[in-house]
Amino acid sequence: MGRGLFITLEGIEGAGKSSNIEYIKELLQHHEREIVVTREPGGTELGERIRALLLNTPGVEIPADTETLLMFAARADHLEKVVRPALAQGKVVVCDRFTDATYAYQGAGRGVGRERVAELENWVQKDLRPQLTLLFDVAPNVGLRRAGNRSDPDRFEREGQQFFDATRQAYLDIAAQEPRRVKVIDADANLDEVRKQIAEIFQAFFKDS
Repeated sequence: MGRGLFITLEGIEGAGKSSNIEYIKELLQHHEREIVVTREPGGTELGERIRALLLNTPGVEIPADTETLLMFAARADHLEKVVRPALAQGKVVVCDRFTDATYAYQGAGRGVGRERVAELENWVQKDLRPQLTLLFDVAPNVGLRRAGNRSDPDRFEREGQQFFDATRQAYLDIAAQEPRRVKVIDADANLDEVRKQIAEIFQAFFKDS
C-alpha cells in the first residue's frame, strides 16, 4: 500500500487549524490515499478523557510537570492505537497538534524546558516524526479574539498575553530550525488566502517527495 504519511497542524488558539481540516482532506484525496484525521490530546477514548481533564478542571491545579506528563500519556496511547497502525497501512494521518505543541505550550509557555520535552519525545515516539507540519501563525491577540468568539475560554485560552507570546515564539523557533518540515502559514490573512498558501505547500511537498 506504500509508505504512510504523517502530517501535523500546529498553532496557537484561534489560528484556524480546525477550520481548514476539511479543505486539507480535499487536497489530499487527489492523491488517492486513505486519510485519518485525529487530534492531540485526544484521538482515543483515553486520550479524550485526558483532554477533558487538561482543558476543563475547575478548582483543580495542574502543575506544569504533571501537565506535560499527561500530554505524553495521551500521546503514547494515541500513537499505539491510531497513528502507528494507520501509517503501517500506508494511510495519511492528519493530526491537529502533536509534539511541537508540547515544546511550545509546556516547554516554553509553562517553562518546563526544551530538554525535558525532548527526553519524553524520544522515549514515547522513538524515531517517529511528522514528515510535514503546517504552522498556522497568528498574532496572539487576533487568535484569542477568534477563539473567544467561538466558545467559552478553556483552561489554556484563559492564559495571558505573555504565555501566548512565548508559545508563538517557540513555534516560530521550531520552524526556523526545521524549515524543510515546518511550513509557516500567515493565518492573519483571510480564509481564501490561507487556503491558497496551504495548496501551494502541498503542491511543492508532493512534487519533491
